[in-house]
Amino acid sequence: MTTLNPGIALANDTESNDPVLTPIADHAERLAAAEAGVAALAATRNDRWYPRFHIASDGGWINDPNGLCHYNGRWHVFYQLHPYGTQWGPMHWGHVSSPDMVHWRREPIAFAPSLEQERHGVFSGSAVIGDDGRPRIYYTGHRWANGKDNTGGDWQVQMLAEPDDDELTSFTKLGMIIDCPTDEVDHHFRDPKVWKTAGTWYMTFGVSSKDKRGQMWLYTSPDMVHWTFDRVLFEHPDPDVFMLECPDFFPITDANGNEKWVIGFSAMGAKPRGFMNRNLNNAGYMIGTWKPGESFKPETEFRLWDWGHNFYAPQSFATDGRQIMYGWMSPFVSPISMEEDGWCGNLTLPREITLGADGDLHTAPVKEVEGLRLSTVELGSMHVEPNQDVTILDDAQSTEIEMTIDLNATNAERAGLRVHATPDDHGTTIVYDAQTGRVVIDRQNVAHGDRGYRAAPLSEEELANGTLTLRVFIDRGCVEVYVNGGRQAMSSYSFSGEGPRAVQLIAESGAMQVSGLTVHELDSIGL
Repeated sequence: MTTLNPGIALANDTESNDPVLTPIADHAERLAAAEAGVAALAATRNDRWYPRFHIASDGGWINDPNGLCHYNGRWHVFYQLHPYGTQWGPMHWGHVSSPDMVHWRREPIAFAPSLEQERHGVFSGSAVIGDDGRPRIYYTGHRWANGKDNTGGDWQVQMLAEPDDDELTSFTKLGMIIDCPTDEVDHHFRDPKVWKTAGTWYMTFGVSSKDKRGQMWLYTSPDMVHWTFDRVLFEHPDPDVFMLECPDFFPITDANGNEKWVIGFSAMGAKPRGFMNRNLNNAGYMIGTWKPGESFKPETEFRLWDWGHNFYAPQSFATDGRQIMYGWMSPFVSPISMEEDGWCGNLTLPREITLGADGDLHTAPVKEVEGLRLSTVELGSMHVEPNQDVTILDDAQSTEIEMTIDLNATNAERAGLRVHATPDDHGTTIVYDAQTGRVVIDRQNVAHGDRGYRAAPLSEEELANGTLTLRVFIDRGCVEVYVNGGRQAMSSYSFSGEGPRAVQLIAESGAMQVSGLTVHELDSIGL
């Protein structure tokens, strides 16, 4: 076994140790209290921006997607939940499930803090199907080191739970399986991802080393219960990055059968640079190679999963030959307007990750999302004169738009859409910016909340092609934009003003030629 620091292996050789279970509260009572907390917030919830086709809690704050899996004929999505308020607080796990990734139902809250090692929060983790065909849930138990708040740092460990039923509505906690070597770690030690390769189970999670460097550590296990430190899988080359949150690691194959490995993480501490890293923290990936017994070898630079204002902590899982990912639309920049409404935060649509012929990852909504379409109107080609606004929908709160812009016949400086356009002249623009060669979400005129703009790049090949396709999903309080079939993605909140929320075609300082325009009315996912 090769390690960068043999002392880490010595401190964490738990192969012969059984899980440590130390209850401090009745889990059923904690779950019942959490359900009551969510219900109290939901009873007075304001739905002005509450999503129709994005996953959100009935009430309370949510963040990272967790425990994604397909089991016993149902898709399961868990998520970080604070059931007693609309700001971040002691973490629980909420849960929804679906037979088709279209129609969803709420399930009982899955986890509440009830063990000593998770006294202050059941933090993020993942699900994996074992050799026996049954799921296992791995997550991080969180405690404040000083017992009360973050001023003394964190004490975080890895935990294991197993389901009691095939509907995954109840779980038995097995307890702590990996303790934190506090002399090797600067507090952060969390978010396990588990998989199997060549007959061995592997776990990686994010760590801030004692030198405050963002790392991912690798452990191995023969039985999914007893784990041994293997090595540092990856250390971020940027010394400003002190932690790699919500890590992901998976193989992917292109159309020609060439396999690569993808390492994903949310880089805490990276400085803004041009259009890059504009959010508080930024989630992205690197493509490279990995073999058991080695560290990950990157072959690309760090690339963003999503260029919008509000995307963080994505998690993916492999099923039926697909790699499917959800992200959290993170609202960390104040003011967070929906905090006033009894709920806060939602997830993105499910996206399939593919490795394109260009050697990069593409993310587009899974095919199942088309099942949300209630009606379709083909508007065909349209010409928009300079500085003209053309209303195509009077009130769009649950809509998908497929739009193709002929760049060769467009000379506007900015050309595209204005969404959530209300009678008070507020709205959010989604446009191609000819001066930067990028697709922009611009919230400078949004009615509520954070403003600013984000800009996704187009490659030289895409610009030379002369055709730009946009697939835009408009929910009550957010938008998702997929560029050229998922070459880039953008997720942003957009909090509209009062009144109907129109969608307009816009062309600024020049004309726009739209060669194809289709509008789909979307159904609610049932939540």
